[in-house]
Amino acid sequence: MFAACAVFGAAHAQPQPTDAPSPEMDMASDQSGSHTDELIPSPGAEATLPKASAYENVIDNFPVPPSLFPVVNQRSGWLKRHGNILQLDNLNEFMGAVTAPTPGHGYRQGASNAGQYALNILTDWGRVLGWSGFTTHAVIVGRYGTTANRMFGDWLAHSQETYGGGGNVVAHLVMVYGEQRLWEDRLSVAAGRMSQLSDFASGSLFCTFMNNSFCGRPKGAADSSYYSSYPASVWALRVRARPLRRDVYVQAGVYFAEEGIYSPSMNRSGFHWSGAYHVGEIFPVELGWQPSFRRPSGEVAFPGHYKLGFAVERVARDENFLDTLGNPYADSGFSAARQNGSWSSWFLMDQRLWTSRRHPKTGLSFLGGAVFNAPHTALRDRQFYAGFTWNGFWASRPTDTIGLAFSYVHIADGVQKSEAHLMRRKGVLPYKATGIQTDAEVVELNYSFPIGRAVTLEPDIQYYHHPNGQANLRDAVMVGFRSHVEIF
Repeated sequence: MFAACAVFGAAHAQPQPTDAPSPEMDMASDQSGSHTDELIPSPGAEATLPKASAYENVIDNFPVPPSLFPVVNQRSGWLKRHGNILQLDNLNEFMGAVTAPTPGHGYRQGASNAGQYALNILTDWGRVLGWSGFTTHAVIVGRYGTTANRMFGDWLAHSQETYGGGGNVVAHLVMVYGEQRLWEDRLSVAAGRMSQLSDFASGSLFCTFMNNSFCGRPKGAADSSYYSSYPASVWALRVRARPLRRDVYVQAGVYFAEEGIYSPSMNRSGFHWSGAYHVGEIFPVELGWQPSFRRPSGEVAFPGHYKLGFAVERVARDENFLDTLGNPYADSGFSAARQNGSWSSWFLMDQRLWTSRRHPKTGLSFLGGAVFNAPHTALRDRQFYAGFTWNGFWASRPTDTIGLAFSYVHIADGVQKSEAHLMRRKGVLPYKATGIQTDAEVVELNYSFPIGRAVTLEPDIQYYHHPNGQANLRDAVMVGFRSHVEIF
């Protein structure tokens, strides 16, 4: 039930000891202060996959982080006794450039704030109506502010991942769906308004970081505007199974792609459900392995997550170089050719390398991976990333976390050639570019620590090499912080 738990918990509360009952509860959804980036890496599939008791009792086994008002979700409270968990939090992100932008393009040196409040509702219908294994999930957000990276010309990687897609309304519906779990979680079926990249190509450690290159999923995995990613959703069906081993899963789904899912003009509130903007289907498949490596003494100490996936689109998309006659569209003046089909693939992993003996659910973890997209339709045809998260290094403060990550994105050759043709003709470049886009790199370093039981603060430094993928733009250094408050 990856998707079931992807949207709950203190997403940006920092790693702390917790007994998550299942690695299905450690998947991250996109751009949210209320998706669950697993509070700490799970102890491993063999130790944590739920037995019958967990399967039958979702509410009591769901990890609820510390909050300002714990009475709302307390175990003996009215809500839990009637099969519900409600979580409300606020995530705020501030970043500013400490370097001057490239002159001559109207850019400026500045700072901005972006944030989100989110309400998550989980209902266990086994407790409400005796419908064993069936849960429903709803997420509503409100977003505010803007992102600072655009001030110096970057449109590829938001410095504040909470920016965008929220519709500029008080309440934007992110997701609402039901999930039926069968055979003690060997099989899970979910359907409703869902986000593809909350289920596929997601990861448990990404939102240790603030930059949108990492948080939620590698940005290259969201290169298509038809791939639904938090806070956008589409009608979808997803099936996940563990047919042979409990630490190995396979999942597949169909997501009915819609035009303008991130556009306030087309789906501002998130409640446009008619299907009027339906343009095709996306079929993702993912195979995952969740090993539990042990110390010589036999105790589980080194959990990992490994994922290999592929998605096929049945959506008409523009080619990035050729027109309908097979010539460069930038020269011919004709429209770009339309490809009625595209694809994306990914390999993602994270692995605990060192585990604290004093706090066995903390340690040093490595994450890395690669994304490859169809080169004729993509902006980013490939991305490689790597990073480390480290908590438990300070025995008296096991929840403090250091994060360091690097991302490399390559711009598709067709985009580069089209922009070169347009520059020779003094035409307007696509993707807000002011020069030929080739590659972009982002490095992020942060340190997060709790303040009290429900507030987390994270100072953050980000370095942009080739902002917007352009060598003609100066590198940028950004400094800021993120705060997260779990209200209830």
